[in-house]
Amino acid sequence: MSIQNQIYIKKYASLFEELTPEKLTELEKMVSDDIVFSDPFNLSTGKEKFIGIFSHMFETMIRPRFEILDLSYSDKTGYIKWRLTGDIKRLNSFSLDITGMSEIVSDGNGKITAHYDHWDSASQLLIFIPILGVPIRWLLALFRVN
Repeated sequence: MSIQNQIYIKKYASLFEELTPEKLTELEKMVSDDIVFSDPFNLSTGKEKFIGIFSHMFETMIRPRFEILDLSYSDKTGYIKWRLTGDIKRLNSFSLDITGMSEIVSDGNGKITAHYDHWDSASQLLIFIPILGVPIRWLLALFRVN
């Protein structure tokens, strides 16, 4: 990966640490029109849908915050290890604390073309949901080596 691509990805990661609803326009400027985004719940293509995912995060969470834990680069991709914290508005006293990793692809001209989030939705989120959490905890225990 070129030094220039590393600079783009580092700038992108820095923006996530400071992300607010007002800074979504800055994020929009950094991504390509046909950006691909995926996480455990979404798969989307296009800038409008991409920004919509983060708008939705701000609509449904109280004080969401990304902390960048690490950055690394390969020949073609940047990797951002992050931690997301915040509270869910609809669920009283339900706080999120999720650690994950994003694969970030840059086109070499300053635009991010792909953002693939990897995090364990079962053990970091779904087990805490009433009713749904019981079978998920059972499944996780089934595969755990003692």
